[in-house]
Amino acid sequence: MAADLPEHYAKHMDAFQFIKDVALDWEKSVYLLAEPGAYIVTARKEKAAEGRWFIGGVTDESAREVSFPLDFLDPGKTYNATIYADAPDASGVLDNPQAPYNPQAYVITEKEVSASDSLSLRMAPAGGFAICLKAK
Repeated sequence: MAADLPEHYAKHMDAFQFIKDVALDWEKSVYLLAEPGAYIVTARKEKAAEGRWFIGGVTDESAREVSFPLDFLDPGKTYNATIYADAPDASGVLDNPQAPYNPQAYVITEKEVSASDSLSLRMAPAGGFAICLKAK
């Protein structure tokens, strides 16, 4: 459930799609990257028949680039990845002269991926990303 007023989401229904899609019951969790107190990237496979994967990453007030392999996916399958990521001008930190506060700046992209691929993403200060992977 989203923790905010519905009218705040009405302007961003494209991004809200991830909240509507995300699973509630998990079969498997994989921790891809982490530095305690700084950032974390995790992947979780839903227990439902579709077996979609969801990846989430979040960072502290430092912007950072992360790269991680998708080798946890089923070999030989291709997946449609919907990526909800920080826009280049995004920042969740108040009073940051290098990146003015702009927490609602995001981009949504789609690409085809497989277990042999890696993804590289930028996380804005106090930002992150979410990815939904659906087998084709």
